[in-house]
Amino acid sequence: MTYENLDRKLVNSLLGDGRASLRSLAEELDVSVTTISNHLKDLEEDGIITGYTPKVDYDALGYDVTAVVQLKVEGSALPDVTDRLQEHKQMISVYEVTGDYDIIAIGKFTDTDGMNDQIKEMLVDPEIKESNTSVVLNAASEHEQFTLDVE
Repeated sequence: MTYENLDRKLVNSLLGDGRASLRSLAEELDVSVTTISNHLKDLEEDGIITGYTPKVDYDALGYDVTAVVQLKVEGSALPDVTDRLQEHKQMISVYEVTGDYDIIAIGKFTDTDGMNDQIKEMLVDPEIKESNTSVVLNAASEHEQFTLDVE
């Protein structure tokens, strides 16, 4: 058995079922359980696989308002502002970006009042110079991971 692309195949299998047992992964990939265990350990130690989490449908839990917040900040304050945004539990993604704005943050909220309150709280930060908020009307694709190419 050749182990070419085994790590990529293993990642793809886990993307399909993150709770798959070592035995089922070994059977699917036609290698031993020990081989799967060793490769999985290496992927974790190398930081390629950083954890195993459930996929949560926040809409089903009442967090059906998604906001995209674009912020302009003082240049030297960029790391501090991104750190503070990450502390807001409902900010599910925070990006430093190029373009007209410096930061894009994605937040999930139970209602527009909650969204409004959190945005107003952010905007009292004197290092935030400008903001633009968009409410998502329809999430055509969200939190999607993609399988890796296997040659």
